[in-house]
Amino acid sequence: MSEITVANLTKAFGPHKAVDGVSFTVSSGEFVVLLGPSGCGKSTTLRLIAGLEPPSAGSISIHGHDVTRLGPSQRQISMVFQSYAVFPHLDVARNITFGLEVRGVSKAERQQRLARVADIVGLTPYLARKPGQLSGGQRQRVALARAIISERPVCLMDEPLSNLDAKLRHEMRVEIRELQQRLGMTMLYVTHDQIEAMTMADRVILMKDGRIEQDGTPADLYERPRTMFAARFVGLPPMNFIPAPDESGTVGIRAEDLKLTSGAGRLSGSVAGIEYLGADTLVSVEWQGLSLIARVAGASLLKRGETVGLSWDDAAEHHFDIREQRRPVARQFEHV
Repeated sequence: MSEITVANLTKAFGPHKAVDGVSFTVSSGEFVVLLGPSGCGKSTTLRLIAGLEPPSAGSISIHGHDVTRLGPSQRQISMVFQSYAVFPHLDVARNITFGLEVRGVSKAERQQRLARVADIVGLTPYLARKPGQLSGGQRQRVALARAIISERPVCLMDEPLSNLDAKLRHEMRVEIRELQQRLGMTMLYVTHDQIEAMTMADRVILMKDGRIEQDGTPADLYERPRTMFAARFVGLPPMNFIPAPDESGTVGIRAEDLKLTSGAGRLSGSVAGIEYLGADTLVSVEWQGLSLIARVAGASLLKRGETVGLSWDDAAEHHFDIREQRRPVARQFEHV
């Protein structure tokens, strides 16, 4: 059993609580992403689980054992950091096997594990090279190989792709997810990038101000956001918000659910911006001081300043309480 359980986990720095009563479980073999903006507490939570920071309160269990007061080496986990943290004077092979040497694993077993892991991550041709002779993606594979070769069933990753360019990030997202599934690892992955979270995770834990804002599948967070913060943070572009006619709440509508019409729609506004993305176009429409964004397929023939109508289906509406900024009992949106 390689389950991770945290209960009422808290970390205070003076009067400020970086992590405030967080509880969740990562099941054996599950890929869970801690997602959120800078300063939300996601990396601090990961460091607490890794044993790199002592908690102020709460408990942490790994493999069914309470590890709250144990050091990192006693928790039977591997970790991949944002920095590659490779030794520049050692070749790739020694970088990968260094942890095994420190633990006293025999040379024969180290070589056996190295051959298998290097093949898994595609580093076999580069084992004799120094890190300075590798690309950024190859160096990140070295860090991954070092985590895999430890053969520990729990792996923690702290924004491991943030130093890579867009193309490499996409390639490494695919590789990490495939590795996790192939090896059956329990993985807790920290990122501020919603694309990483949505494309890689079995489950996403969205954090804000040290607390969990929503915990669910990627589809849950996108299709059924519980709060306005979740609706804004998950989705590109962010969800549009329109005041309810009776001013009792706010209605959210995704860009792809807004339909542009040449005649009067449910709303009518002026085209303020057009962003062509190739497969589709984002059209920004000004209405009563708000900027509403509609996603249309392909290129748009609209011009700036042109008046357009906006329509949508009732089923596409997300209703939020204006004070709590949370989802209450849904009400139908009337024509404006």
